[in-house]
Amino acid sequence: MFSFIRSDLNNLQAYTPHTSGNSEIPLDRLDTNECPYDLPYNLKQKLAENYQQLIETNRYPDGSHLKLKEAIAEYVNKVTSSANISARNISVGNGSDELIRSLLIATCVGSDGSILTAEPTFSMYSILAKTLGIPVVNVGRKEVNFEIDITAAQDTINQTKNPSVRVVFVVHPNSPTGNALTSIELSWLRSLPDYILVVIDEAYFEFSEISIVEELNQHPNWVILRTFSKAFRLASLRIGYAIAHPEVIINLEKVRLPYNLPSFSQASAKLVLNHSEDLLSFIPEILRERSKLFTAFAEIPGLKVWESSANFFYVRLTNEGLKLMGKISQDEGLNNLMQQLKSQGTLIRHTGGGLRITVGTPGENQRTVERIQGIL
Repeated sequence: MFSFIRSDLNNLQAYTPHTSGNSEIPLDRLDTNECPYDLPYNLKQKLAENYQQLIETNRYPDGSHLKLKEAIAEYVNKVTSSANISARNISVGNGSDELIRSLLIATCVGSDGSILTAEPTFSMYSILAKTLGIPVVNVGRKEVNFEIDITAAQDTINQTKNPSVRVVFVVHPNSPTGNALTSIELSWLRSLPDYILVVIDEAYFEFSEISIVEELNQHPNWVILRTFSKAFRLASLRIGYAIAHPEVIINLEKVRLPYNLPSFSQASAKLVLNHSEDLLSFIPEILRERSKLFTAFAEIPGLKVWESSANFFYVRLTNEGLKLMGKISQDEGLNNLMQQLKSQGTLIRHTGGGLRITVGTPGENQRTVERIQGIL
């Protein structure tokens, strides 16, 4: 390794996105929690017209994101009437990943701080922290419902030895397990001192239909993350946003890259917000399919499934399932099941000690159930 490269990077692996490759069979892509439906043709046409008539490709994009921030604030207030959010409470990023990285830079880089996560959870919190040389402390979850082990988490925070916890990351509902924060977990988050930043990732808010954004005024050390990659169907354009106290937003703006969000991405986000009611009208179908899938998965011998508040499910193999798969370990059995599904045309994700399966179209969901039944 080159001597000018940080030695600790030897122990890190680059994040490898899951791709379908050059498959010769049609694939049901249920591995990345995306919306199964593309933007409607009429909105794509409007975007094409916008690109041709309004966007100057020789000019930098709007670096302030002001109009987009105003549109986001209007949407947040619309879906949560008591939120009282303005553009001053919004920061926009190239996906939520950039915002996570900016939060880490603003809090832990150059200090002795660490971050706290509860595994299994969204892997990018730990990955991004490690790329910045920030220590990561992981605690467990209760397997019955994947509630955070609050005793272990609080003990970790109470430790006087360095590095002290400066940021706590939680997902509401959690990925990959799909469980929303419980009242006990929320009470714990409310009790944390204001010298700890609490990041609450609501990437799946439109599917869970639950949010704690209305509590931001009481907790200036809280940040809520949202994304346009899921329910708003803009995964390819990488747009995320943070909602927080204006002073937190000011500091996020200091550390983000200038012109971080292309003009076309900004235009797309504003367009979908203007058509949010029509675009989100598919949500009831996803919720109905989620209910049907849970019932179907629960009836498959050898499969353990947990209820979900998001647009995906988390499953593992029971002892019976492992015997059916002819495997000794959970990871071997799950990997075998994932590979067999892939060979039949269904992509799912093996992560966090289980399989995460996105709720897709009715046809995709039916095929997934039938294929798992065939394997088990």
